[in-house]
Amino acid sequence: MDSDLQTIRKKDAFIIDMDGVIYHGNRLLSGAADFVAWLHKEGKRFLFLTNSSERSPAELSQKLSRLGIEVGPEHFYTSALATAAFLASQHPGGSAYALGEPGLINALYQAGYTMNDINPDYVVVGEARSYSLDTVEKAVRLVLGGARLIGTNPDLSGPGERGIVPACGALVAPIELATGRKAYFVGKPNPLIMRHALRTLGATRETTAIIGDRMDTDIVAGVEAGIETVLVLSGVTSREELAVFAYEPGLVLEGVFEIPG
Repeated sequence: MDSDLQTIRKKDAFIIDMDGVIYHGNRLLSGAADFVAWLHKEGKRFLFLTNSSERSPAELSQKLSRLGIEVGPEHFYTSALATAAFLASQHPGGSAYALGEPGLINALYQAGYTMNDINPDYVVVGEARSYSLDTVEKAVRLVLGGARLIGTNPDLSGPGERGIVPACGALVAPIELATGRKAYFVGKPNPLIMRHALRTLGATRETTAIIGDRMDTDIVAGVEAGIETVLVLSGVTSREELAVFAYEPGLVLEGVFEIPG
């Protein structure tokens, strides 16, 4: 799906990744503030759709505020929220053993889930600073004991201030290998989270563009959903790596600073 910059600028709605697109860790990327200002000025509908499960929408809003960009919590949706909603639809009022940060734990609580490290319905893995061999061993025992394995997102790595860091897909891999069970991932490129994004925006796939830095989550999510795709080279995927993939982004930019017209 070949696109040009003018085509993208004319879109009514935008689904935007955060890590590698807007910031690296606590460092704002070039032109990010101008891009968000352009979204507001042009009256665009937009949703920051992040595969990170660490923070809540309120925390993400506050983080951007600290970086100099004012965006309300209603403009954020995370893989943690998508995971909690999925589990609540599959098994209402269930329990989980969760490896994750407050963004994931709170999302599960808000969805009616309780924490359970004895006989949970699910083992849920997100990005977790508390990740250790002990927690992996417990997760393995619980999965072998019958708990279903869920990952908030399939990302193997992500951009940090000091370079590439391991993400959820890498953290869940030892549990998959030790148990022989494959995790079900709810974040991008799962169609569930993409459909939610379009519903939240009140937009159609024809009027929307997705902007991301990852070919294997952001761009494939857009391709499979029939949404215009924009790859920015400010995050994980480099221009040299594009040939590795069997699909292509509609447009490749150095960063979001190129979008405001």
